[in-house]
Amino acid sequence: MKFQLLFIPFLLCLNLISNAQVTTSPQSDSRHYDIISAVSAERIEHDIRKLAGFGTRHTMSDTVSNTRGIGAARRWIKSEFDAISKECKGCLTVSYQRTMQPGDPKSRITKDTEIVNVIAIQKGSVYPNRYVIMSGDIDSRVSDGNNFTSDSPGANDNASGMAGTLEAARVLSKYKFPTSIIYVGLSGEEQGLYGGKFLAEKAVNEKWEIVGVLNNDMIGNIEGVDGVIDNSSFRVFSEPTPVTEDERSRQMRRFYGGEVDGVSRQLARYVDRMTNMYFTNLNSKMIYRLDRFGRGGHHRPFNDAGFAGVRIMETHENYTRQHQDIREENGIKYGDVIEGVNFEYAKKLTGVNAITLAGLAWAPPQPTKVEIGGAVQPSTTLRWNKSEDKNIAGYKIYWRDTTSPQWEYSRYVGNVNEFTLEGIVIDNYLFGVATVGKDGNESVVAYPNGLIR
Repeated sequence: MKFQLLFIPFLLCLNLISNAQVTTSPQSDSRHYDIISAVSAERIEHDIRKLAGFGTRHTMSDTVSNTRGIGAARRWIKSEFDAISKECKGCLTVSYQRTMQPGDPKSRITKDTEIVNVIAIQKGSVYPNRYVIMSGDIDSRVSDGNNFTSDSPGANDNASGMAGTLEAARVLSKYKFPTSIIYVGLSGEEQGLYGGKFLAEKAVNEKWEIVGVLNNDMIGNIEGVDGVIDNSSFRVFSEPTPVTEDERSRQMRRFYGGEVDGVSRQLARYVDRMTNMYFTNLNSKMIYRLDRFGRGGHHRPFNDAGFAGVRIMETHENYTRQHQDIREENGIKYGDVIEGVNFEYAKKLTGVNAITLAGLAWAPPQPTKVEIGGAVQPSTTLRWNKSEDKNIAGYKIYWRDTTSPQWEYSRYVGNVNEFTLEGIVIDNYLFGVATVGKDGNESVVAYPNGLIR
């Protein structure tokens, strides 16, 4: 009898613990710390030196030599991806994407030139046609954009981004993911974003489901032309809303908000969140602009096609080291050479990319058909379509002040498809919903695209 009396409270405790698990969100995934630790500054330095050592990687430079020009550079990049694939027993599918671009004397491609991307795909086990992409640029240039013979080491712009992409592949190839990851070296960036354009067209034609594109362009400089030396921050550029949105979306935004809540901006917030969660002494600066003022990068062609894409780069640029003939004038050294690259800093930003790729590739798909309601009510209700993914623990509702750049508040609501936030007035906040995996990884936040009727 005494045993029965003791056992009943024990069962009640077990029941309470079980119920708590239903409404408690997994908080983090310790594997991300291992990924950050595995990134090697020494390997990144080796790769940057190797790429800079090809003399020039101009899009129209030599393609025959084994030691100089873009042809030698892209063959070396492919050989590195092949070696990584061999190490992981064939986990990468490595290939060239070749597209002939006709020459035009009035353009930056003055002669018929083959634009060649180097692509390595790590196929997902559950969603093979769902991709997260990290890119770096293969090509380089000097002051004259059409000068394809002079030395153009491009150590920071953009051997750093290409080296980071190779290193991310080395580290993440040790893991398995339900979603596919693409590591790619893009060509023709300096001549007009050709490589990104051709890969985005391939994605559209083959109906890829792209979760996000992380374009890395200059991730190794810490000494700015403004005199600031900073290795503790980086920038994430993102456009506010897709250029491909329809009139209905524009009208909804006018009355219901969402001017800064497009898919690329949500991806930027994801990068910022992962950095804050897993890094110390590193700050992500979200820049509310497609790219630097009036300039462009290789995420833009993906944005043009309606995909989420951001640019990750150093905070303080040094223009004396970008697009410059190697020279010295008035005591100032010009040129994008090895001496201008900080390899430990490039390691940090590579780590940011790696955990972002991993987080997105491990996370279940974001909720679909997210709807919201609560006009003239003292509460806000969100509804969404539940996923059949077996890795889902539940869903998390995020909200923030309308002027806040990042999600400020959240509530894990369990594995449901509708939830009402009592006492949260819809007029005063912006809202979104993320899917939470059992391992703690979350999807990108999905902003509501419909109303609860």
